Amino acid sequence: MCTLTISWQVFENYPVLIAANRDERFDRPTRPPQVIESERRIVAPTDEEAGGTWIGYNEDGLVAAITNRWVDADLAGERSRGLLVRDALDQQTATDACRTVERALDVNEYEGFNLLVADENSAILIEYDGGPTIRTLSPGIHVIMNVGYDTTYTIPSLRPEVSEQQAENGRRLFEHLQPQSSETALAWHKRASGALGNHEFGVCIHGDGYGTRSSSLIRVDSSGRGQYEFADGPPCKNRYETVDKQL
Repeated sequence: MCTLTISWQVFENYPVLIAANRDERFDRPTRPPQVIESERRIVAPTDEEAGGTWIGYNEDGLVAAITNRWVDADLAGERSRGLLVRDALDQQTATDACRTVERALDVNEYEGFNLLVADENSAILIEYDGGPTIRTLSPGIHVIMNVGYDTTYTIPSLRPEVSEQQAENGRRLFEHLQPQSSETALAWHKRASGALGNHEFGVCIHGDGYGTRSSSLIRVDSSGRGQYEFADGPPCKNRYETVDKQL
């Protein structure tokens, strides 16, 4: 997944709102979101190649999601990054999830990533380029890309042109998604989903063998109850459908 947006503690009744596109090879097998019985009950899609996931939420109202991170370092990738998301979703809080991920990073080396864990009390971004950088996000709208987040980006020397373009896409999306006067949580979520499928923002990808495979909308209300809407394909062409089984 290459574009991840979050509204955290912006709207009174919905402390966590996520809108995200996943970009991946078209031939990588996946299963759509479903209830997964683990340490906690989870709603998440599954990457059938490695067994992890790229986004989901659990019965405690914890959300976890990951993007790749483009770095110059040659990292071993000893374990799938999607398994870190599953590790995180087995925890009760964002703080617990962050500690669990940090412990996992002491054991294995991963390819670069940006991992978000959020609940009603905390939103934490773990950036990994061979070592972790932990950032506590402030209340507001945040846009996380392969090259950084919000308006702070690092351009790797291995792919400078596409990285610069993605940084520009992120800046424009960040500006566009700032809350409007009297906007409701659901109106913002709808506007965010529209932006993910709007080619003017450059985050709905159609490539040769690679592109936007799906799009996810997750909202967690003030009681910790989550709801998941999923577009099985690029959001410019596919409607979001509510996942039938909810926690």
